Amino acid sequence: MGLQSPDLITFGETMALFMPSEDRSLERAGNVSQGFGGAESNVAIGAARLGCSVGWFGALGDDPFGTMIYKTLRGEGVDVSRSRLIRGESTGLMFRERVAGKVAVHYYRKHSAASRMKPEDLDEAYIRGSKILHVTGITPALSGSCLNTVRRAIAIAKDAGVKICFDPNLRLKLWSIEDAREVLLPLALEADYFLPGWDELQLLYETDDFEAIVHELSQLKAVSVIKGYGEQTIILEQGKRTMVPFYPADEVVDTVGAGDGFCSGFLSGILKGMETAEAVRLASINGSLVVQMRGDWEALPVWQAVEQRLNNTAWVER
Repeated sequence: MGLQSPDLITFGETMALFMPSEDRSLERAGNVSQGFGGAESNVAIGAARLGCSVGWFGALGDDPFGTMIYKTLRGEGVDVSRSRLIRGESTGLMFRERVAGKVAVHYYRKHSAASRMKPEDLDEAYIRGSKILHVTGITPALSGSCLNTVRRAIAIAKDAGVKICFDPNLRLKLWSIEDAREVLLPLALEADYFLPGWDELQLLYETDDFEAIVHELSQLKAVSVIKGYGEQTIILEQGKRTMVPFYPADEVVDTVGAGDGFCSGFLSGILKGMETAEAVRLASINGSLVVQMRGDWEALPVWQAVEQRLNNTAWVER
């Protein structure tokens, strides 16, 4: 198509999201608010707001939800030129509620447009022209053809020398831990940047022994960034361990999307030429700002807000 590829590209399923407008269960909610969410599109919006060139592609239904997602991403400065709105197919839906202080999510995504993605849908030149391909463990869980698409995208990126970032994003509502292990651990072997949470690592490697998990991660070629080990993030890079403390949030309103905020901050830092620890610091600030507002991606900050905190400059209210 002759268009230059963005520096960062990612793909996966983005779904329309419905939540009760007030703190009630879905069963008793009078009104629900509509939005959308998807790990990869959240990362894309986050990176775009931090000033990176980023593209997201995926399959959406040619329905009001797909159109809303497509137009909003485009309005956020994300390149959606390789995304498709498919007539006769449906966009996945998710409903989220907070029950007894815990978030519960209900998916209606079976046979969605995204679940039918296949390797032939990929634009090879688009992937080859980027600097980083970001994938998550959600997409391979959707269907066999989605798994093949992820594997093919990684193969194209590797062949072109494009760095691969992998966030396992373990979703046990989509598959069993045994099935997840079989797919996610081999994908981690392909990654240049591996961004697991400490809780995910314990499930994937079947141990809560920190040193045993570090040993497993040291077998990977990736720079591993372990999120949520106590109050810090741990970087494993070429046999060296670095600990970066969490950036504190003034107030925690909604933790959904914090991991995607972290990921978009980290990748933006890498693309801006930062050292790994500095990119993790940026990621931590980004994640801490996301949890202070409701929604999947709405609270993702712009570069100016993050930069002020990176440099500890004062916030001028008016």
